[in-house]
Amino acid sequence: MATLSVSIPDDLKERMAAMEEVNWSAVARKAFEEKVQEVVFLKKIVQKSTLTQKDADDIASTINAKVAKRFKGISA
Repeated sequence: MATLSVSIPDDLKERMAAMEEVNWSAVARKAFEEKVQEVVFLKKIVQKSTLTQKDADDIASTINAKVAKRFKGISA
């Protein structure tokens, strides 16, 4: 099995060290595996997509406008 070093903030390391019952290597392995599966899945979708960058930008603009409108109505 390969070894991977990960840098984390000192305060996080201290909090993790206080939780001796947690197998942090197993937690990290699971998180890495889930992320790899997610990226592979998304790449498969993108490869099959016929959307252009302009199409994606137009969809994003429409969604952003509708979300902004919804939140403006809530805060009023």
